[in-house]
Amino acid sequence: MSELNENITRIELDGKEYILIGTAHVSKQSAEQVKQIIAEEQPDSICVELDKQRYESIVNGSNWSDMDIFQVIKEKKATLLLMNLAISSFQKRMADQFGIKPGQEMIQGIESANEMGAELVLADRNIQITFSRIWRNIGFKGKMMLLTQVLGSVFSRESISEEELEKMKTQDSIDSVLNEFSEAFPRLKKPLIDERDQYLAQKIKKAPGEKVVAVLGAAHVPGITKEIHKEQDLKKLTKLPPKSKAPKIIGWSIPLIIIALIAFTFWSNPVAGWQQVMSWLIWNGGFSALGVALALGHPLAVITALVAAPITSLNPLIAAGWFAGFVQALVKKPHVSDFESLADDVHSVKGFWHNKVTRILLIVVFANLGSTLGTIIAGTDIVRVFISNL
Repeated sequence: MSELNENITRIELDGKEYILIGTAHVSKQSAEQVKQIIAEEQPDSICVELDKQRYESIVNGSNWSDMDIFQVIKEKKATLLLMNLAISSFQKRMADQFGIKPGQEMIQGIESANEMGAELVLADRNIQITFSRIWRNIGFKGKMMLLTQVLGSVFSRESISEEELEKMKTQDSIDSVLNEFSEAFPRLKKPLIDERDQYLAQKIKKAPGEKVVAVLGAAHVPGITKEIHKEQDLKKLTKLPPKSKAPKIIGWSIPLIIIALIAFTFWSNPVAGWQQVMSWLIWNGGFSALGVALALGHPLAVITALVAAPITSLNPLIAAGWFAGFVQALVKKPHVSDFESLADDVHSVKGFWHNKVTRILLIVVFANLGSTLGTIIAGTDIVRVFISNL
């Protein structure tokens, strides 16, 4: 019992008792501890570190068959969905190596609540909101690093060491994948850890009943212990931060500058102006098409990226990847079997490229990355030609 007490934090506040169980998300023993403590304490409410999306995934399985791939592309969620799938792949690899099912202690919390009739409270913030707040807080360089880090967790076939496993026991599933990235970007800690501590604390504090048990990752317990004594604004914590005006200004400035440089060069030297135009078409369309080809896109999707990229790069409101993704989805429409096998296919590199759903997501992301790279190279060449013709 002394070992169990080490993982428990008791808080008396406003006539209520809060019992925080600091669990290890990848420890078999944690689920047993959760079951035992809840049985002994008989709480009125049980809070779990899950949002509705992850709760439904645990209870009903990942019901990917309900996903509308066209809507995902239209709502610009391809990258976020790809990150979710990549994290799922990382969890599966960890489970296969150690025979551990991540989140088993959360499942036990749900089962205990159902068995004893306690109120179940989903206390964590929506994972999409967390990812969105991270995405808008790290800039272009950070986004590229984040994609590399997350996708690298899928492609890596290296075994997880015992030391790394022990470290994961103090983190949740999101933190585990983004750990190294968090060290490179300290400001990532705010949306990933601090804000979630505040959100979790408020949800736990507002849970009904006089005795509340909360099943949490051990890393969140210190922050929640501090934040639960304050009033937290949940609306503020779930609101997407306003987009910075800087990217929009830069996004419109670059195409306007490109067009102005080409126009001036045409006026002074039409031959050099055509050289700039060809550079824009070849580099921009070529790299975007190459991205689609690397994702094993249909030839029509490759051609779409080739044609669309030079145009979409001049308009920040649209992207070549969307058009290439739509075309791929039309000519190689995913079947029900693709959605049903999605949960298994994302656990291997081959599966990522083989499944029609994830291939569409890869096409969207790779086409946009290619177009961005092409814009940088072509833009540099256009400036070079402009200067040489002054």
